[in-house]
Amino acid sequence: MRKLYRARSGRMLEGVCAGIANYFALDPTLVRLGWVLFTAIGCSGIVAYIICALLIPEEPER
Repeated sequence: MRKLYRARSGRMLEGVCAGIANYFALDPTLVRLGWVLFTAIGCSGIVAYIICALLIPEEPER
């Protein structure tokens, strides 16, 4: 069973985009570009990123 986590490796800020990319098996750069477009459309991406950073737990140490 997969679970969504904020990534510890490959992160730029809080690991939200890298964690989403890991969960969906995507390239983190594509997720980051999508997030930038989402933010540029209405600035709601910044608020959504902060909410995700607060709600998504950090990946456990191995």
